[in-house]
Amino acid sequence: MKTIQLNAPGGIEQLQIVQRDDPGQPGQGEIRVRLHASSLNFHDYLVVTGKIPNADKRIPMADGAGVVEAVGTGVDEFKPGDCVVSCFFPWWQEGAPVEGFAQGVPGDGMDGYAREVAVTPAHWFTGAPCGYSHAEAATLTTAGLTAWRALVVDGGIKAGDTVLVMGTGGVSICALQMARAMGAQVIATSSSGAKMDRLKDMGADHVLNYKTDKNWGERVRDLTGGRGADIIVEVGGPGSLPQSIRAVCVGGHISLIGVLTGMAGNVPTAELMYRQARIQGLTVGSRRHQLDMIRALEVIDMRPVIDRCFALDDIADAFRHQESGNHFGKICLEF
Repeated sequence: MKTIQLNAPGGIEQLQIVQRDDPGQPGQGEIRVRLHASSLNFHDYLVVTGKIPNADKRIPMADGAGVVEAVGTGVDEFKPGDCVVSCFFPWWQEGAPVEGFAQGVPGDGMDGYAREVAVTPAHWFTGAPCGYSHAEAATLTTAGLTAWRALVVDGGIKAGDTVLVMGTGGVSICALQMARAMGAQVIATSSSGAKMDRLKDMGADHVLNYKTDKNWGERVRDLTGGRGADIIVEVGGPGSLPQSIRAVCVGGHISLIGVLTGMAGNVPTAELMYRQARIQGLTVGSRRHQLDMIRALEVIDMRPVIDRCFALDDIADAFRHQESGNHFGKICLEF
């Protein structure tokens, strides 16, 4: 089967197309999946560029979507022909995160889904939303579930809330769509005039330019009558967190997801304490969270925004497109 492997020490130029043996038929409790799509995430970029060191000849990509070709004995959740999508944390099935929950993230701690066929335990996948293309389903494993957990599981979103999203990456666009579908007002940030227009077209109530308006946290308070945002989907990290703390309402929730501006920085602790707000570190979610999200998506009829799809052979070009920062929504691989 055709496979992409990443040669140590990493780097986009170290992605190689190779042929590997077919994994064969599933054993007890396993399924065989013919993979048709994956999607790029910042985590995948860190792995591919060597910023997250990994095993030599690792198969990258955490997200995988495709069709069940065969099931092993004891599997009754799936049948041949079912459309499925992978789980980011195969070992975190439900409940609160515990030590070791991140063991074996596909494309990082073990081989991922930049390949044509995978044979895995059945619980490493869930069903895909009815009517989704494989590329659309592949956006849910990481970005979709991260947005869902930030808003619903941890944020407790309700109609009438104000949600702040940052930029036009996969998590932020998905959070905008989910928040609007659930009756929330959305304030978005960007630095591109064209992208700001697209955010408005997608339903953002207000869009702020974070480069020209350095004090955008105060602008969020102005736009909400001095109250602030109920939920902030914080993907920037230390460079944007002080403004997020300024923007959040008293008793509000900040979902700390990204580190796009660095790994550490100063926190205005007095202001955070005054706001009595919560900062919740967040890394994707459990299989149970994914099952709940997919059930919801089939009701609210939300379709992921895909910027561009690349063939599996063109995976290096896909990562270069991600590196450029010109994308709006998700970048996918189709094969």
